[in-house]
Amino acid sequence: MWRSLSKYVCVFFLLALSGLFFLINNINVLEQNLNCQTVSTLYQLQSSIHTAFFSEAHFPLDRNHSYCGLLGQEPSPEEALEERYLLESIAWPEPMHHSESVSLDHTSDPAHSFFVILPARGRSEWYVGDQLEAFVQMYDFQGHPKSHGGDFLLARLHSSELEAGVAGQVLDHRNGTYSAIFPLLWQGSAQVEMTLVHPSEAVHVLRRLREERPDRVFFKSLFRSGKLSQTTVCNLCLPTSQKPLCNYTDAHTEEPWYCYKPKLLSCDTRINHAKGGYVKGLLTNKEALLFQGGVNIKVHIHPSGSDSVTVLPEKKDKADERSSMKMEPTRITPSGYYFQGSWRALTGGVIRQFNDSSAITQCLKGKVVYMYGDSTARQWFEYLNDLLPELKQFNLHSPKNVGPNMAVDSTHNILLRYRCHGPPIRFTNVIASEMRYVANELDGLTGGSNTVVFISIWSHFSTFPVQVYIRRLRHIRRAMVRLLDRAPGTMVVLRSANLQALDPEVSLYNSDWYSLQLDWVLRAMFRGLDILLIDAWEMTLGHHLPHALHPPPIIIKNMIDIILSRICP
Repeated sequence: MWRSLSKYVCVFFLLALSGLFFLINNINVLEQNLNCQTVSTLYQLQSSIHTAFFSEAHFPLDRNHSYCGLLGQEPSPEEALEERYLLESIAWPEPMHHSESVSLDHTSDPAHSFFVILPARGRSEWYVGDQLEAFVQMYDFQGHPKSHGGDFLLARLHSSELEAGVAGQVLDHRNGTYSAIFPLLWQGSAQVEMTLVHPSEAVHVLRRLREERPDRVFFKSLFRSGKLSQTTVCNLCLPTSQKPLCNYTDAHTEEPWYCYKPKLLSCDTRINHAKGGYVKGLLTNKEALLFQGGVNIKVHIHPSGSDSVTVLPEKKDKADERSSMKMEPTRITPSGYYFQGSWRALTGGVIRQFNDSSAITQCLKGKVVYMYGDSTARQWFEYLNDLLPELKQFNLHSPKNVGPNMAVDSTHNILLRYRCHGPPIRFTNVIASEMRYVANELDGLTGGSNTVVFISIWSHFSTFPVQVYIRRLRHIRRAMVRLLDRAPGTMVVLRSANLQALDPEVSLYNSDWYSLQLDWVLRAMFRGLDILLIDAWEMTLGHHLPHALHPPPIIIKNMIDIILSRICP
């Protein structure tokens, strides 16, 4: 008996070895074949993402706990591996007590909290090229210091007289204290601004809503045949126990979308798509206290002592500068900063100022510009259409705020087109036949040196588990790689998420915390591709104007200047 058992052990051992060899071989093949989407890149995500909360601790990954299950097709092993590392890279510290049991008194209170600017390292003065560090101590409403991390903080360094500003990086020490790091990029006054966006206990609520209530924004479609019509609820997934479903899963990307089937009409009589509304009553009474305007949503933290420093010209002594850099534990490099109201990039070349319409027209001469995405992509279309006098918008008999939109300058051979991305999208009255997925649109482009593609897709995914956004970006990335392979001269511009105004209601559906998480995923998934990233996050954080879902024209101008500077260096 023992002899026969030992034979089986040997067989199982050989099978295990062959399985291990097969796995290693496939990983190597995968790394060779996926170009910019290699598995080896995935292993670097946690260290390379420009996250505001670096940590060596492992936090529990967010999982979809709704009735929706997978919210789409099962990912392949390679896709599941990428998804896991993306989720690990955005994992957020958990609060000590969950929101259901904690009292408001024991949550982070910006009024009791403070920050202090730490002395310069190794010297008594500040110079351009140094880094400034502020120490933040969070307290609760009873004036007790917090003992755990997870608060969502924003940091900005600015000078109103110089119209200068730059985003800072926040490091969470997970004990109630934080560090805010800023590069000193201009000479003169520099003032620190710290903001509590959400306490850690509120972030826990937002995470629960994202994973358990993807239906808190619902959609609808009108079905009509002759005089008979009916409107039903739609979403990425719907409980099948209630009614029969119409399956509108895209044949090419396999992106899912469903509507409840009308009682007397067939599924092919769908006329349009629209936002249905927002589910109310999502919070308990205790949880609602965590979302109070002027109390714990986007409230400034006051300084202990001075909140500003005077920065001297850059030191000529490079040896002293190198010594100072060695003493700094974390060096940060933002994408750029504002100075005298204009954005200055720290990478990617000099940004030209396109201050008159004729310069923009000459730059875009002979170009076809395709814009895909949400209303933040439509902003670019509207900006250029309003600014360039010879652009004439065609009447495509579509709602202006929905599109598709098209404008032409026949004299200079310029064509601008805008189309919204496919569902989920919270627009009103999108014609069903006009619902297109960005990946499919990219596959339909010829591309070339006369083609510019703008993409902005993030805001309408904030109510869904992050896996939904990962899948959507994966399809867009594949289509983008195909486009750049067949037409290498094509210029592709990808816009990141931006900060916006928040109140207790907006926070539950479109919080900056949701946007930040999506932003980290987007940057990681497109890193390494030959595209231009517009860092809307830092451009809205660094600017002095109030945050808005649709940034003000001066910020849009700076974004357009970056793009035009790449087209016409």
